[in-house]
Amino acid sequence: MNRITLGILCGIGFGLLDAALMLPMSFPDKRVALTAAFLDRFAIGFLICIVDLPLPGWAAGLIVALLVSLPSAVVTKAYAPVLATGAIGGVIIGILRAKLAR
Repeated sequence: MNRITLGILCGIGFGLLDAALMLPMSFPDKRVALTAAFLDRFAIGFLICIVDLPLPGWAAGLIVALLVSLPSAVVTKAYAPVLATGAIGGVIIGILRAKLAR
């Protein structure tokens, strides 16, 4: 599968999964929070599949995911859940990219 298609699919999948995990939580503006979470995770999935770092897939995924997740973690002050979810998703997407992308 080409990298752009894989990136779009991984981004949508990770974005939907993260937004679904946030559904039971309460926020002052839930629509904005869910949209921001989706876009943040979409960017992670897309970028991991597009960048070409000289690292194993899991490591490239971890680095990209942590770099993209860090601003959201700082703004929300929810460091552990934001960074952990990003890191886990990044490693999984990095492995998928290494196996599926051409």
